Amino acid sequence: MAKDKTLFSCHECGATSPRWLGKCPGCGAWNTLVETVAEVPGTSKNRLSTSSGQYAGLAQAQAVQPLAAIEASEVARTPTGLDELDRVLGGGMVEGGVVLIGGDPGIGKSTLLLQALDALQRLGLPTLYVTGEESGAQVALRSRRLGLEGSQVNVLAEIQLEKILATVEATQPVVCVIDSIQTVYSDQLSSAPGSVAQVRECAAHLTRLAKATGVAVVLVGHVTKEGALAGPRVLEHMVDTVLYFEGDTHSSFRLVRAIKNRFGAVNEIGVFAMTEKGLRGVANPSAIFLSQHSQPVPGSCVLVTLEGTRPLLVEIQALVDGGGPSPRRLSVGLDRDRLAMLLAVLHRHAGVACADQDVFVNAVGGVRISEPAADLAVLLAITSSLRGKALPKGFIAFGEVGLAGEVRPAPRGQERLKEAAKLGFSVAVVPKANAPKKPIEGLEIHAVERVEEAMDAVRGLG
Repeated sequence: MAKDKTLFSCHECGATSPRWLGKCPGCGAWNTLVETVAEVPGTSKNRLSTSSGQYAGLAQAQAVQPLAAIEASEVARTPTGLDELDRVLGGGMVEGGVVLIGGDPGIGKSTLLLQALDALQRLGLPTLYVTGEESGAQVALRSRRLGLEGSQVNVLAEIQLEKILATVEATQPVVCVIDSIQTVYSDQLSSAPGSVAQVRECAAHLTRLAKATGVAVVLVGHVTKEGALAGPRVLEHMVDTVLYFEGDTHSSFRLVRAIKNRFGAVNEIGVFAMTEKGLRGVANPSAIFLSQHSQPVPGSCVLVTLEGTRPLLVEIQALVDGGGPSPRRLSVGLDRDRLAMLLAVLHRHAGVACADQDVFVNAVGGVRISEPAADLAVLLAITSSLRGKALPKGFIAFGEVGLAGEVRPAPRGQERLKEAAKLGFSVAVVPKANAPKKPIEGLEIHAVERVEEAMDAVRGLG
C-alpha cells in the first residue's frame, strides 16, 4: 500500500510547503507549519469547479449597474433576548449572517450561546444547537444548571459536515450554533478534524448555507495560548462578525468584544457577570472598573475611555518604586511599549524622571485599553504615585500625548464628559480641543494643550 503523501500547511495563512520550515514562506510567521495529508485529486480537474454545484455564486448573476441604481434595504435584526449580546452584535442576529466567537476554554462561550438560543426559542423561533464536543446529555445537564427548565432548543450531536448541512436544510432553524468549528470534518477531505484544510472547507460550506438559506450561523472557535483564534486566519475574513471573549476565568466578569462587524460598530463591548444561573448582562459596567476607596489614594486616576459607542469609566493604577540597576516596566491592560514612550515624554517635557524607578501600571477590572486617549490618565497616575500625593476626589482625565509633549484631542469628548458628570465626577483635565463650549453642570473642566500644563493644573488643585 502506497504511503499517503504529506504536506506542511501554515495555520495562519494556509500556505503549503513540501518540507517543514521554521518560517512560513507565505506570511513569514514562525513555527506555524503543521503536517497534513495531501489531497488526492479526483476525476475532475478541480474539485471546486462549478460543474459539481458545490461552489456556485452566492448571488444570482446580474448585469453591471451603478451603485445608485441598486436598491439597498436595511437589514432586519432579531434580538437574542440578552441586551449586552445584542449591543455587541449591533442590535441582534441578522438573517444569513455568520458570527465567529472565540475565547479561552471555560470562559462561557457555550453557556452564553445556549442562553441566547433558549431565549429565541421561547419567542417562538426555531433554533438548532450542533455540538461536536459534548453529548446531548451533557448539554441537557448544562441547561438544567442554568435554570432553563423545559427548554425546546433542538440539539444535534454530530461532527460530519454533510449530515449537519442536511439537518439544517431539513429543520430550517432561524439560528444555528456550531460548537465548535474545529471538531467538524468533511468527507471530501482526508485530513483530520481541526486541520487547516478541514476548518477552511467546513467554514466555507457553512457560510454558503447561511447566505443561500438565510439561516444565521454562529461558529465557536478555539483560541491559541496567545489568545488568537486557532486555525487559518482566512476564517476571520469569511465571516460577517468576529467576537472575542475576554476576562479572567478566576473573576466573575466577562467581556465580549466585537473585533469585526459588517452590521454594527466595531470594538463594541458587552459586559457579563457569571452567576449560578449563567451569564447576566451588566447594565452599568463603569461600577466594575472603579475601585471603592474611602479616601483618595496616590497612584490612582480615573479615565473615561470609549468602547464602541459607550463611554466607560476605568480606574488606572500606577505604582512607582525604587528600582535597581535595571528598572522594570510592567503594564496590565495597556500597551507596554506605549508606557515606555510616555515615561520618556514625562522626563523630557515635564521634568519628572523615572529612569531609576520600577513603574507598574494596571487597568482595573481586567479590561484591555487600546486607545491612545488613556495617555494623560496614565501620566497623571504615575506622577501621583511618584510624589505620594493623591489626586482630588472626583477627578477624571483623558487625552492623547504626543512625543513633542502636546495633548491631542480624543474622539467624542463631549459624551465622555457628560458620562463622567452623570456618575458624580466633579473635576476634569482634558485636551483644549475637547473643552465644551457650554459649561457642564457639576463639572469643573481644566483644558490643557501640553503635558506641563496638565501637571501644573493638577498641582493647583492640590
